[in-house]
Amino acid sequence: MGKTYAAGLFAALASAKFGTETAYADGSFNFSPFSTSSSTNAAPSAPADVPKPPRPTAEAPEKPKVRNDNPRTTSAGFDPEALERGAKALREINSSKSAKQVFDVIKKQEETRQAELTAKMQEFKALQAQAEMERQRVVYDEQKKLAQQQAQIKSQMARYEDELARKRMQACKENEHQRARNQELVKMQEESGMRQEAARRATEEQIQAQRRQTEREKAEIERETIRVRAMAEAEGRAHEAKLAEDVNRRILVDRANAEREKWIAAINTTFEHIGGGFRAILTDQNKLVVAVGGVTALAAGIYTTREGARVVWSYVDRILGQPSLIRESSRGKYPWSGFFSRAMSSLKGANGGSATKSEKGFGDVILHPSLEKRIQQLANATANTKAHQAPFRNMLFYGPPGTGKTMVARELARRSGLDYALMTGGDVAPLGSQAVTKIHQLFDWSKKSKKGLLLFIDEADAFLCERNKTYMSEAQRSALNALLFRTGDQSKDIVLALATNRPGDLDSAVADRIDEVIEFPLPGEDERFKLIKLYLEKYISQAGERKPGLFSNLFKKQQQKIEIKGLTDDILREAAARTEGFSGREVAKMMAGVQAAVYGTEDCVLDANLFREVVDYKVAEHQQRRKLAAAEGDK
Repeated sequence: MGKTYAAGLFAALASAKFGTETAYADGSFNFSPFSTSSSTNAAPSAPADVPKPPRPTAEAPEKPKVRNDNPRTTSAGFDPEALERGAKALREINSSKSAKQVFDVIKKQEETRQAELTAKMQEFKALQAQAEMERQRVVYDEQKKLAQQQAQIKSQMARYEDELARKRMQACKENEHQRARNQELVKMQEESGMRQEAARRATEEQIQAQRRQTEREKAEIERETIRVRAMAEAEGRAHEAKLAEDVNRRILVDRANAEREKWIAAINTTFEHIGGGFRAILTDQNKLVVAVGGVTALAAGIYTTREGARVVWSYVDRILGQPSLIRESSRGKYPWSGFFSRAMSSLKGANGGSATKSEKGFGDVILHPSLEKRIQQLANATANTKAHQAPFRNMLFYGPPGTGKTMVARELARRSGLDYALMTGGDVAPLGSQAVTKIHQLFDWSKKSKKGLLLFIDEADAFLCERNKTYMSEAQRSALNALLFRTGDQSKDIVLALATNRPGDLDSAVADRIDEVIEFPLPGEDERFKLIKLYLEKYISQAGERKPGLFSNLFKKQQQKIEIKGLTDDILREAAARTEGFSGREVAKMMAGVQAAVYGTEDCVLDANLFREVVDYKVAEHQQRRKLAAAEGDK
């Protein structure tokens, strides 16, 4: 009886947990009925108090499945009645007297099943190991067969290559014999062709010589005919021109006489009227007084107008004009000056803006790459400073004369998008007491620039030297104080750039106002080579070329072009090596001297000998100047 209830309980649990039929939330739940296999084997003397599970009959009609629209659980989606039946069966087993025997039987059945599973697993592992050994044996046999086949193929390939080599050697011998015979045949054909070509050329030369002789004779006859015709036509034209000249001479003489008589009559009439007017004025006292008063009033009016215009113009020049200290500027002398040229330059800048941005170098100035990079960075920084309305940085350029400080300042202003103005320190001392006023006018005028202005002071040590010097006048000291006053604060309108050959002579207050100090050394050998090539192109290669312009070339004489022969880069590098210590200005003067030497020749040809001769002369001249400077320094 206990086994029967245990079998029924596990059948109910298995049906609830591992049933093959699937339960869905939107349908009825179906579970397998309790297993009755154990109940059929049980003894028929079951206690009457244990209820038996219902057994379905074949005659009973199957109930229709009812759709469960409202499942009892939403998470699992199944009907819990099977669990309830299982729980009910457990309660019945617990209430039974044979509950312990039922659980012991269940335990023994589970242990028997686990032992069977373990035996089957060991049997499966043994079969698997046997299969693996069989697979390895098959792989070994296959590899052995493959190695035998590869060895057989290699031996066949070796025999085939040996046979090919023997055939190739035999074919090469046959080809050599055939090639020798072909070469002999080709040589015989070439000799025959050369003989035929020589005969043909000789025949053609004879024909061409006869043709040229005929053409020369024909040309001589035509030339003689043309000469005779031209002489006859020239004699006829000369005779006609002589006749026409006589006629024209008589006509011109008659016309000149008529014009002379007409002008004489007009002059006589004019003087008669003037004389009559003077006689009328002198004889009539009232007319004399009116004439004298009118002349006096006219003179006074002319004088007053002239002086008034001078005063007004001086006022306008002082307010709107360019200060007298400015030697050169990108701005016009007056606001309306250069309006057309500025419009044209802006139009060109709009059309070729990309070319300007990508432009390399600094014009006629060749700098060391590190210095050029720093100047470029300074130009970009200045342009960005103006764009962000930040204060500008003042600069000091120092170095030997002729190293390009002024040209770099001009190019720096152009690349920064600023106006520039150039003055020299030597112009301040002659102003005397007016120097202070002129400096204030200069800074007031500089602040009127809408783009910002780079004020470049060349030879700054001329009036910005140390104030403790005894030879410094009071006017110079006042001018220095005025400049220090105007540059005391950082400016958003003016970039002050000073250039000097002696930075140690500057006043300490001036040095304190400098933000960037840049040295311009003498050019090295590579820079001198580039300068020589630059000025060779400018003074020699481009000499004689007309500049674009309609009216600029009408009254200028065409300059003769210079021909360059045998001037290579090696010769130019030799010249660059020999000009050690030359500044950029001295290199430019040397190339100008080369141009003058070329124009001094008859055929205007520049060759290597003439170039070396001029370079030798300039090098000797440079050394002589250095000796003179050293001698003056010793004194």
